[in-house]
Amino acid sequence: MQTHSKRYDAAAKQAPDKTPRPLAEAITILAGFPRAKFRETVEIAFNLGIDPKQSDQNVRGTVALPHGVGKKVRVLVFTKPGASADAARAAGADHVGFDDLIQKVTGGWTDFDIAIATPEAMKEGVAKLGKVLGPRGLMPNDQTGTVTEDVGKAIKEVQAGRVEFKIDKAANLHVPVGKVDFAAAQLVDNAQAVIDAVVKARPASAKGVYIKSCTVSSTMSPGVRVHVKQQQ
Repeated sequence: MQTHSKRYDAAAKQAPDKTPRPLAEAITILAGFPRAKFRETVEIAFNLGIDPKQSDQNVRGTVALPHGVGKKVRVLVFTKPGASADAARAAGADHVGFDDLIQKVTGGWTDFDIAIATPEAMKEGVAKLGKVLGPRGLMPNDQTGTVTEDVGKAIKEVQAGRVEFKIDKAANLHVPVGKVDFAAAQLVDNAQAVIDAVVKARPASAKGVYIKSCTVSSTMSPGVRVHVKQQQ
C-alpha cells in the first residue's frame, strides 16, 4: 500500500476531484498547496492520443519560456578548438571541448543540463554517444536547435529559458515551467507557452483526441488537472 507524506495528503484534500480546470485556476490551487523545505520545480505533464511507435507521430520540439525556468542551466558544448570553442566560452558555456568531453561522457559523466554540438563534432564523434545521452534527453539534435554552427546563439537561447520537450514510450510529455516561488502569472505564462507549443506540434497523422490529459504539479505535490482547448 502506497503512503504519502502529511503535506501531500493535505494538498490532495485541496484538490479533491479530477475535474479539469482553467489553467489560471489550476495554478492558483497549486500555489496554495503546502510547500516542501526546498525550492520545488513546477511541471506540466501531458498524455497524448498518439502512437509513439509510429515515426510520423513523434512529438518533440523546443519552447521559449517567457520567465525562464528559475535555475542556472549548465551547458556543455562539443566543438573542436577554434572560433566555435571561443564563441561558446564567451557565451558562458560551462564545459567546452571535444575528445576530452566525449571520453568523459562515454564513461557515464552527465553533469550538465543541455548539450550543444557543432555539425562537425556530431559527425566526428558525438553521434556515438546516443546510448549515454539519448535516454537522459541530453543528445544534441537538429530539431531542437542543439546541433548548430552558431553555438553562441544556442547557448544564449537555452540560458534565457528555452526548454525541450519529447514524447516518451507511453505517449507522455513532462516539461518544467518554473519554480513554486514564481508569481502565479509567471507560471501561467510559462505553462501556456508550453501548451501552445505542444498543440502546434500535433502530428498531421494523429487522429481523434490529441491531448488526452494535462496536469500541473510541483515536485512534492499531487497534480491538478488542466482543461486545454483543442480542435479534434
